[in-house]
Amino acid sequence: MIKVKNVSKIYKKGGQEVRAIDNVSLSIPKGDFVSIIGPSGSGKSSLLLMLGGMLSPSTGQIFVDEDSLYDLNSNERARLRQKKMGFVFQTFNLIPYLTAIQNVQVPLCLSGVDENAQQERAQALLERVGLGDRMGHIPSELSVGQQQRIALARMMANDPAIIFADEPTGNLDPEMSQLVINFLTELNHEGRTIIMVTHDMKVAQRAKRTITISNGGML
Repeated sequence: MIKVKNVSKIYKKGGQEVRAIDNVSLSIPKGDFVSIIGPSGSGKSSLLLMLGGMLSPSTGQIFVDEDSLYDLNSNERARLRQKKMGFVFQTFNLIPYLTAIQNVQVPLCLSGVDENAQQERAQALLERVGLGDRMGHIPSELSVGQQQRIALARMMANDPAIIFADEPTGNLDPEMSQLVINFLTELNHEGRTIIMVTHDMKVAQRAKRTITISNGGML
């Protein structure tokens, strides 16, 4: 369960205050699949980053289960993200000199998982996303769609209960977009909570419900 209570995010630009998020409250129960839509600059990505523990709100509180996210120190928040959350972004954020399997192993390594177990888990995840024959390739040797599938496998490495996706189909062609949204839907059917920012209404409609953000507020 994620609860957002009276959260605002204010940026200062050129001596002026810009309210990216303005006094938003919402609840996202376990197992929900929520899409967040809105025009460019509406604050939807800022909201996603705050929900994921990566951007402190200016005011208000965000709870993940019983934890008040921003009452935790940075190390405690990092441990919570590692334990409960997975992230996938439009830009993939793959390490260019690592192979596909090594990229998927990174979060497992950071969690202290045994190397043999890392390899087994990473291999199984790459096979699940259809890249079992590309494990030894570095990102530049793969298509954009294949790179996104590596990012999806890496996101699943620590078996997260909550998945945050920021424009996960933004760089993809329609066929690959469909594959990605099908994968997220499958993960949701397994009981995981999905929170997705998208500008694509066809993608947004695959969620269980849609939240519209405009001028920092919910419509």
